[in-house]
Amino acid sequence: MGDKPYTSIPIEECGEPLAPIPPTFLRLEPHPYQSLGAPYGTASPFYLRAGVIAALERAQAFLKPYGWQLAIFDAYRPIAVQQFMVAHTFATLCREGGHDPQQLEPAIANQIWQQVYQFWAVPSLDPQKPPPHSTGAAVDLTLADAEGCPLDMGGAIDEISERSFPDFYDRHPKQTNAACFARRRQILYQAMSSAGFQRHPNEWWHFSLGDQLWAWQIRQQTGQQNISARYGRIAL
Repeated sequence: MGDKPYTSIPIEECGEPLAPIPPTFLRLEPHPYQSLGAPYGTASPFYLRAGVIAALERAQAFLKPYGWQLAIFDAYRPIAVQQFMVAHTFATLCREGGHDPQQLEPAIANQIWQQVYQFWAVPSLDPQKPPPHSTGAAVDLTLADAEGCPLDMGGAIDEISERSFPDFYDRHPKQTNAACFARRRQILYQAMSSAGFQRHPNEWWHFSLGDQLWAWQIRQQTGQQNISARYGRIAL
């Protein structure tokens, strides 16, 4: 598969360390990728760059009037985990389509890989093209109520379908509970964007701050071509 458009953005690593996401944030556990056997080693999926955590706290404060909170699904992801989950997703889509991953026609394999990479970043070892989660600058999350019960957002995190697109329910207002789901997604977006995050174009749950995708999106929105990424790949 070809490179994502944002991987051409230059990285000016600022050296900000990874830090644990504070216990004041709700974690969705057991962690799904760890449960599948993803090779984290000594790394933790509940780590982010220190400045990203500070922004996450601002987003959390935005939600206080609603009586809601952020619920963290996944954050830091080593390259080995990215590779594991990309392969897992490919195999899952093969099974769902009734295909043997070991005996695929090239055209079918290419079609499935296109589905995978519509949502998953390429697990590149090139330090100039890191997957967003491998920089410690990206986080997958949702909303939960005051008791810690996740809200229904009209689609599961990591779902490979059109429902994952942030504006799906705006474009399909006749879907069941479309107005409710659209509002919740919009409030999550407002909370995160107010703190400086950018949302993944294809995923209502993925937000980043300071990585290449973040910088690329700001360039697209503002026309400012001097915006660079400040977080590169962290190898643990």
